[in-house]
Amino acid sequence: MGKYIDKASFASEKDIFASVFKHASIGIILTDHTGVILLANSFAEQLFGYNEKELNGKTIEDLIPENIRDLHRNHRENYNLAPRVRTMGENMNLLGLRKDGSTFYIEASLGYFKTDTQIYIMAFIYDVTRQRENEKAIIEQKNAIEQYSAEIRALNESLEEQIKIRTKALLETLQHLENSKKELEKALSKERELGELKSRFVSMASHEFRTPLSTILSSVQLIAKYDKSEDQEKRLKHIQRIVNSVNHLNDILEEFLSMGKLEEGKIQPRFQEIHLPNCFQEVITEMQAIAKKGQKLSFSHTGEEFIITDCSILKKVLMNLLSNAIKFSPENKPIYLKSQKNQEGLIIQIIDEGIGISEKDQKHLFERFFRAENALNVKGTGLGLYIVAKFTEMLGGTVLIDSQLGKGTTVTLHFTK
Repeated sequence: MGKYIDKASFASEKDIFASVFKHASIGIILTDHTGVILLANSFAEQLFGYNEKELNGKTIEDLIPENIRDLHRNHRENYNLAPRVRTMGENMNLLGLRKDGSTFYIEASLGYFKTDTQIYIMAFIYDVTRQRENEKAIIEQKNAIEQYSAEIRALNESLEEQIKIRTKALLETLQHLENSKKELEKALSKERELGELKSRFVSMASHEFRTPLSTILSSVQLIAKYDKSEDQEKRLKHIQRIVNSVNHLNDILEEFLSMGKLEEGKIQPRFQEIHLPNCFQEVITEMQAIAKKGQKLSFSHTGEEFIITDCSILKKVLMNLLSNAIKFSPENKPIYLKSQKNQEGLIIQIIDEGIGISEKDQKHLFERFFRAENALNVKGTGLGLYIVAKFTEMLGGTVLIDSQLGKGTTVTLHFTK
C-alpha cells in the first residue's frame, strides 16, 4: 500500500500553478476578453522573442502578422460570444509574429474560465515550424515523386507507342517480305513451268511439225516428176496430201494461238440468244467432211431450242471434241452429239466408240501438252482438252469425261447459264 500524504505537506495551489505555469515546455498566454495579455510564461516569451514581463499589456493581435489581425480579431470576438475548448491542431495555418518581425508557424489550443464579471482566455501555443517545414518537404517530395511518376508514365506511354509503331512497321516489313517471297516463289514456279512448257513445246513441235512438213516436201518433189497428163490423178493425190498437211499445221497453230489468247485474257465471250440446233448442225456438217471412212456423225436435241451463249466459242469446243472422237475412233464407228435443255441448264454429250482413255491418264487430260499413252501415235498437240476446259469454264460450264479402254469415251458438258 502507498503511504498516505497529508495535504498540509504540499505547497499551496497557487504555488503549484505558478510553478507549472513558469516551467511548462509550451507557451501559455492568458488574456482578458479584449485580447489584452495579462500573463505569459517564459516559454511563450521565448517563442515570440520577448523579455520577461515584456508581453504583459500587449494584445494578442500584436503576436499576429498585421495582414491577418482584423480577421483574428473577428474570430476572437466571436469566440467570446460562445467560448469553447479548442484542441491543438484544429487550425493548421496559424502564424505567429516575433518581436523582430519574423513569422513562424504555430498551433494553439484554447481554454477559458469565467468570474462573475469577466471571461479569461488561456492559449496554449506550440512552435510547429519544423513540423510544417517537414510537411512542406514531404509535400514537395510527394509532388516531385508524382511529377516523376507522371514523367515515367508519359515515357512508358511514349515507349509503348513507339513499340507499337515499330512492331507494326516490323510486321508490315515481314508481311512485305513474305509477299515478296511468295511472289518470288510464284515467279520461280512460273519460270519453271514456262521452262517445262518450252521443253514440251519443242519436243511436240519437232514431232508434229516434222511429219506434215516432210509430207509437203515429198509431195512437192513427186508432183514435179509427174509432168505428163496421164499423171493427173497422182498429182491430185499429192496435192490433197499437201492440203491435209497444211490444214494440220494450221490446226496446230490455231491451238497455240487460242492457248495464248486464253492465258492473256484476250478472249471474252459475247453472250446472245442463238438457235442451238442450227449452231450444232453447222458443226456436224463441217466435221463430217473430215470423218474417216464409214464414220457417221449424228446430232439430236431435246428441250428448248433457244439459249443464251456464245455460239462461236461453243462451236470451237464441239469441233475440238468431235475432232478427238474422229481421230481416236476406228472407221465405220458412229459418233453422237446430243444436247438437252431443261430447268437445270444445258447438257451436251459427245459419245464415241473409240480406243478410250485409261483411268490413270484421265487425271491429267486437262493439262497442257498432256497426251494419253495410247494416243502418242496419233497426231495432236495435247492442248485440245486444255482449251476445251478453259472455253467451257468461260461459258459457265463444267467438263466431265467418262471413258474405258477399248470401249469408247463420253464427254459431258454442263452449262448452268
